Amino acid sequence: MKRQARVTAATLLAATLLCGLAAQAAVHTVAPGQSLAAALRLATDGDEIHLLAGEHRAQVGVIDQKKLTLRGVGGRPVLHAAGASAEGKAILVVRNGDVHIDNIEFRGARVPDSNGAGIRFERGRLLVTRCAFIDNENGILTANFADAELTVQDSEFAQAPAGTQLPHLLYVGGIARVTLTGNRFSGGAEGHLVKSRAREHHVRYNQLVDGAGGRAAYELEFPNGGLAFVVGNVIGQSAGTSNPALLSFGAEGSDGRPHALHVVNNTFINFGLRPAIFVRVHKDKLNGQVDQRLANNLFLGLGLPDAQLSDLLLGNYLASPSVLQDAELGQFTLHPQSLLRGRGVDPGRARSVDLRPAFEYAAPVGTHALKPRSSWSPGAFQPQTQE
Repeated sequence: MKRQARVTAATLLAATLLCGLAAQAAVHTVAPGQSLAAALRLATDGDEIHLLAGEHRAQVGVIDQKKLTLRGVGGRPVLHAAGASAEGKAILVVRNGDVHIDNIEFRGARVPDSNGAGIRFERGRLLVTRCAFIDNENGILTANFADAELTVQDSEFAQAPAGTQLPHLLYVGGIARVTLTGNRFSGGAEGHLVKSRAREHHVRYNQLVDGAGGRAAYELEFPNGGLAFVVGNVIGQSAGTSNPALLSFGAEGSDGRPHALHVVNNTFINFGLRPAIFVRVHKDKLNGQVDQRLANNLFLGLGLPDAQLSDLLLGNYLASPSVLQDAELGQFTLHPQSLLRGRGVDPGRARSVDLRPAFEYAAPVGTHALKPRSSWSPGAFQPQTQE
């Protein structure tokens, strides 16, 4: 009985301490014209900073708290670099913590080495939701710490600036894991829409369509391979591309990590007349050891994927963009009269990961849930009623 009393007392003490920490958490409000950097210096672990709607010019800073939320309120505020940067790196530098950034636009990041970013993520865990990254040398750029994790949801990346050195809309370094869900990428310029050197890549239900004026090289590149799960995306290459591949895997070789590429229920579109390589797998640079699976993909326009014999009966189809309702207008669902409706397979699981789409991309950003189903169609969107 005495031991039980001591445990109870310890539990009550811990709860009291936690309540005390919660009570100490504060909300700091930054209006246009006020200093974001000052609010960041004032904030302590667990605090929340509210950035009020409007344009915040030359407001940059470093987040070095172990836990912090930075949120736009009253609308979406714009952090416009206007020539300023934190540590010569970015509008915001996230040092090493558990950080959530929500509903903020990052615009115009430029630094002398042409590697400026809306957000420079160095270490820890970063969650980005409902944000926009417009006209930056890099939208988000990460460092290479092997324990870092990045998650980006329901956000927009666009308008890579011309005349800068290989701007990427999103450039992920050698971190543990990146997860992208419900995002829209467009308007590349020589660099890539998404480039990731992470050990694990989870890319689900995004729209990576460069657009009529885009000039991105790759739409999606994993230069060092890794474990990649690419499910339910629309991936479109413009006529102005400098590289025929839409998705590239392993072009720069490996560091000994395991490799798997699972590409399921995506809609790939080549909008140009130059033949594309929809999926390019550099097995020669990865010692030939790639656990590869392509299932239920639409490959539309001129081009071919790097497919294996085992992929041929897994619901993958080469066709004209005319099988869609209107690809030029961004209507990427199968035409109601398309013979491909219901011609997919159950993609099952791989490496304990469910490959069956549970959501679909919902324009302009975001996702919506799919109803349970017993049959599948190829591509990123399923018919409203089952075949």
